[in-house]
Amino acid sequence: MSTIPHWIDGARTTGVSSRTSDVFNPAIGAVASQVTLAEEADVNLAVASAVKAAEGWGESSLATRGRVLFKFRELVDRHRDELAAIITAEHGKVLSDAAGEVQRGLEVVEFACGIPHLLKGEHSEQVSRGVDAYSVRQPLGVVAGITPFNFPVMVPMWMFPVAIAAGNAFVLKPSERDPSAAVRLAELFQEAGLPDGVLNVLHGDAVAVNALLDHPDVAAVSFVGSTPIARHVYARGTAAGKRVQALGGAKNHMVVLPDADLDVAADAAVSAGYGSAGERCMAISVVVAVGDAGDELVEKIAERTRKLVTLPGTDPDAQMGPLVTGAHRDRVKSYVDAGVGEGAALVVDGRGYAPPSGHEEGFWLAPTLFDHVTPEMSIYRDEIFGPVLGVVRVPTFDDAVALVNANQYGNGTAVYTGDGLAAREYQRRVRVGMVGINVPIPVPMAYYSFGGWKDSLFGDTHVHGAEGVRFYTRAKAITARWPRQHGIDLGFPTHG
Repeated sequence: MSTIPHWIDGARTTGVSSRTSDVFNPAIGAVASQVTLAEEADVNLAVASAVKAAEGWGESSLATRGRVLFKFRELVDRHRDELAAIITAEHGKVLSDAAGEVQRGLEVVEFACGIPHLLKGEHSEQVSRGVDAYSVRQPLGVVAGITPFNFPVMVPMWMFPVAIAAGNAFVLKPSERDPSAAVRLAELFQEAGLPDGVLNVLHGDAVAVNALLDHPDVAAVSFVGSTPIARHVYARGTAAGKRVQALGGAKNHMVVLPDADLDVAADAAVSAGYGSAGERCMAISVVVAVGDAGDELVEKIAERTRKLVTLPGTDPDAQMGPLVTGAHRDRVKSYVDAGVGEGAALVVDGRGYAPPSGHEEGFWLAPTLFDHVTPEMSIYRDEIFGPVLGVVRVPTFDDAVALVNANQYGNGTAVYTGDGLAAREYQRRVRVGMVGINVPIPVPMAYYSFGGWKDSLFGDTHVHGAEGVRFYTRAKAITARWPRQHGIDLGFPTHG
């Protein structure tokens, strides 16, 4: 059985640790490979490599960095099908979802290619007599990223292209559940001309995470994952004097007003609720039906949910694949059991799904739909992170806004309506970081920044876009005065 290694100082290595973890094929429930889990000594090796590389890379010209980023973008685009296949094999999502993930990652690389413009400072002439003032942004040195299983290509590429373009060296700790794509990205970046040590990939669990958070040579940490771990990363990282952006969990609401096109809203709820098996922080997990929209809307969502095709991600007919691990599938299924016990109406039950022959041991749970969910129920309160969609009914627009604002999370939300004034009022009043108007998953484009409010974000800075550039750089303000000399000697030769 193959073992997935780290990528340190420009080469694959198993490091000094003897610990490993199983990597599964979710569609058949079998162990496909093993991944090396780092010890603190491995973390030290990766950071030392990054420290050594950071000085030279930080001194490289913006033109050099831009050329390497452009080449990396070209290579990722050329290998997008290969990367999508790696994602599907270890995560389980359907190939079309995986290809879309690669594309969204590429958009951040394309943004980072503009680093000469993104790092331009400001200049004020004659702030006092003979005095100029200007500002520059400089790299931090060594920075780290800790990324989740649900987007093994996209989320790392939200981080390291921007950080590296800004002149830093990067240590990536991807999820140990689907680690292969990160190593492949590092190989492609090396092929693009990135010097050894500028990007390192370190596999591991809490041992590696805490070692990175404590390491004195790591200046900043980016994290995406659950809220409890985001809170831990932020507390421990900032206690060690680091800059930290830690993105946590979500409970994203889609508010449907009575004037909305209910067919369009139902399509959106199904795609946003069950895409990638609901394993994404921007998934819609709660539909809020306002006024008399409820009965017809639930009927339309149920009709579409029952028709969704759940198959292995490599099947061309698949619309949804398995969950990432058996343990996670069992956790999601326990929420379905709890919802029934708490009195929600189970409209579509995904627990009885019968997989195709040869896939009986896969990590399956088909799309599941609840109606008449209330805020007291665990299926409403908790981030389930699976293909479970709940409908909450409220009488008025104000009740819908109050419901969303009372939730502990503030990652993403959507409103479906044909009323521009209602949409404007919703976007103004809702206390959520990313808002979609007739758009179910409002993930910003790469040149904007991604991040939520409340318990969905710990730290002040969002990911990628202009805020990403600011996070990975340090501002320096300079005030300069040059005394006048008697004449100016430029050192040119003169005739005697």
